[in-house]
Amino acid sequence: MSISRQSSESGRPTPAVGWRTVDIVVAGVIAVAFGAVFQVWNLAWAAASPAFVAFPPLQGLMYGVWMIPGVVVPLVVRRPGAALLGEAIAASASALFGAQWGLLTVGYGLAQGAAAELIFAFGLYRRWGLPSAILAAAAAGAAATLLDVAVYYAEWSPAWQLAYAALVIPSSAAIGGIGSWLLVRSLVQTGVLSGFASGRDQREV
Repeated sequence: MSISRQSSESGRPTPAVGWRTVDIVVAGVIAVAFGAVFQVWNLAWAAASPAFVAFPPLQGLMYGVWMIPGVVVPLVVRRPGAALLGEAIAASASALFGAQWGLLTVGYGLAQGAAAELIFAFGLYRRWGLPSAILAAAAAGAAATLLDVAVYYAEWSPAWQLAYAALVIPSSAAIGGIGSWLLVRSLVQTGVLSGFASGRDQREV
């Protein structure tokens, strides 16, 4: 398992590609915890739906919470595949906890996690700052929007579909991106992440 920090040629940080046992355990714990949060948010989404009956796309403002584990987990463990793993486990836990969308919830988790993963991959798993967090969450939100439009909102007018995307994606960027970055930053300040690169390099978190 590689835990290399430096490139011998350039001196620039290189990604640690091997997963340690502690990485797997911590990623799983975080993801399952957010699976429980998801289930609470699922119920809140259902309860709030009548308030948006006049303009349903407006409910997209609530969406960002579902993007958090796909950003928090990779920011903490900094391993390839962490975004996909975090979002997939959280979605699976949510489904087991009784999410009203059943197994489709897992499909959403995989799509959202894969979209976020692409952003960290494009940064060669070296960029873990706020811009990457925002872009990863926004990409996850875009993936979820495409699924929603295809599965649930195909009958909406194009204007409503575009309005929905224009609300879901910024909500994802703000709550799932900025919110996740702030959460990890606060954890770093407590010292609980001292065993991870994210805890040792506060300037990047």
